[in-house]
Amino acid sequence: MPFAGLDLHQKMVEAVILDDDGRLLRNDRFPATRAALEAYARRHLAGCAVALEATCNTWPVAGILRPLVAELVISNPMRTRAIAWAKIKTDRVDATVLAHLLRLGYLPQVWQPDAETQSLRRQTTERAHLVADRTRIKNRIHAVLHQRLIQAPPGDLFSPRNLKWLAALKLDQDGRESLDRHLRQLGAVEAELARLENRLAQEAHHDPRVKLLMTLPGVDFTVAQALLSALGEVQRFPDGNRAAAYLGLVPSTYQSGEHCYHGRITKQGRGHARWVLVQAAQHLDRHPGPLGVFFRRIARKKNRNVAVVASARKLVTIAWQMLKYNEPYRYAQPQTVRAKFDRLRVRATGQRRRGGYAKGSGRPAAYGTGQATRAVPALDSVYASEQLPPLTAPSAGEKNMLEMHGVTAFAAGIHQGRRVPRKKSNTPGAK
Repeated sequence: MPFAGLDLHQKMVEAVILDDDGRLLRNDRFPATRAALEAYARRHLAGCAVALEATCNTWPVAGILRPLVAELVISNPMRTRAIAWAKIKTDRVDATVLAHLLRLGYLPQVWQPDAETQSLRRQTTERAHLVADRTRIKNRIHAVLHQRLIQAPPGDLFSPRNLKWLAALKLDQDGRESLDRHLRQLGAVEAELARLENRLAQEAHHDPRVKLLMTLPGVDFTVAQALLSALGEVQRFPDGNRAAAYLGLVPSTYQSGEHCYHGRITKQGRGHARWVLVQAAQHLDRHPGPLGVFFRRIARKKNRNVAVVASARKLVTIAWQMLKYNEPYRYAQPQTVRAKFDRLRVRATGQRRRGGYAKGSGRPAAYGTGQATRAVPALDSVYASEQLPPLTAPSAGEKNMLEMHGVTAFAAGIHQGRRVPRKKSNTPGAK
């Protein structure tokens, strides 16, 4: 079988084809277009094993070549040291090295995602870019005010009330034109972001894996989709630690002889998924369950930043277990999970959950006392309403963990529905 290495660029492709003994058969350069790729593959790559490096246009090229070649391998460029550390580096050398490594079986491969995962990756990446654009525009609006020593009103500067204040603010001509330009850009970016998030919400509403991950504390549908797009098939990871390592959430290790040093996290894999997981872990310090206990223990021993990253890694390992065994999180807060599902349903379908007392139910104990109450459902009923798999009983070791960390009462209470006093609103004029 001949072996081919293709060095991909945005406009050109360098191809090198070797025989079984490593002798050069062909070396060609052609445009990186669909027509040119299909023509070259039909003419020269039929029956070949082909190697590509993972880059910006690898997956479209792989989709074109896969049905036309005998074998297609995608290599990890960070681990292809023969190319990364080469003293003489040209397109022909790179393509030749890829072909030789493929021929010898030394090419470090990457997992090839399916079409659904690639689509989800594109959408979540586009959402991240829009969020970054929105942040940059907001920072420019703040800069316009700071440059003119204008104090912004309290609260969110971009709330509806404060946006009206910005629109009516009297400034010099340059400042007014700059502010209007930024406000128009902000409106356009937010409109595009809303359209994309509505599409993602519709897909998430019909994806049982997303709902499964949304039972984790701090994980909304956008975080769940980013994690799913990064991991793909969880069965390819032997355990949760490998999944966390794939996302770069494990410490780097330098070991020689009797000395072993653990440094910062490796930060390999998809940076967007790692970032959203870190953001999701920021709120775990207030969670009353085992994850909150874990966060607070690490924060006392180290510091908050270390606790956040360690909790993000813990979220990945738990998510791997949940996806593999198709089981929701056992220690979620029912009212928080139900609120997340309600927001997703409203965004995807526009249907709101009907509140109030069930027909035929008796009066609550607080009836006539003037004390408003709200219902806190049992976690099992919340999962059943969303057609999630039922919870299984914790193992003996898990029960010992709950008792050791003092959360046994919390774990028992979330499975019992009850009514609690409703908190009074802090909004002026609210009753």
